[in-house]
Amino acid sequence: MPVRKIPKNYLMVTGTFSSAKNGKSLGYESLLERDLMILLEFDDSVKSFEEQPVKVPLVANGKKLKPYVPDILIHYFPSPSGDIQISVLGEVKHSDDLKKNKAKYASKFDAASQYANKRGWDWRIFTEKEIVTPYLDNLKFLREYHSSEPEPSLIAQVIKHMGNIHGSIKVETLLHELCPSEDNVLQIAPVIWHLIATKRIAVNMTKPITMESKLSLPKETPP
Repeated sequence: MPVRKIPKNYLMVTGTFSSAKNGKSLGYESLLERDLMILLEFDDSVKSFEEQPVKVPLVANGKKLKPYVPDILIHYFPSPSGDIQISVLGEVKHSDDLKKNKAKYASKFDAASQYANKRGWDWRIFTEKEIVTPYLDNLKFLREYHSSEPEPSLIAQVIKHMGNIHGSIKVETLLHELCPSEDNVLQIAPVIWHLIATKRIAVNMTKPITMESKLSLPKETPP
């Protein structure tokens, strides 16, 4: 449960993010926070994440100040080898904001780092440089297809066809081979996006997904 309720704000973009992973909606105070949540939602190594998770005590000149509330706390599954992965307490900021307000944030971030360290967590600042990427754009596109429920027969048709292919195939070529008409394309394309979103078809997610993107079954890595 967040320790601070995110207020409505007409100067910032606030809202809620519906998270299947957490089984609830989480609040965010910027589009960058929402985008990080999208990344975490699709990250198989992430077990759960919390918004506005803790109050970090602040003291200056012997006086208590208003506590600092970081943006997010991320919990991870053990690694494939069984090693425990440390939880991460984090703040989401634009890099220009960090540069402009470096002195303002210094004491807060130092206190948060110490707070996390005492609890066996890591402390991390997330910026648009690692959040806003083609990978994120792909996730935004695929997100609506993740929870869709295509006809099982159509899923089986696509998977069977993929299984008969040696190597990879372009999205455009796959649609051409599976769809004799435009109506079929409108029916099959969402199935392909669903299978990519649910990781039953592999694609290079670090590049924008287009009709030229190469697809393969997960046991193979698309070029």
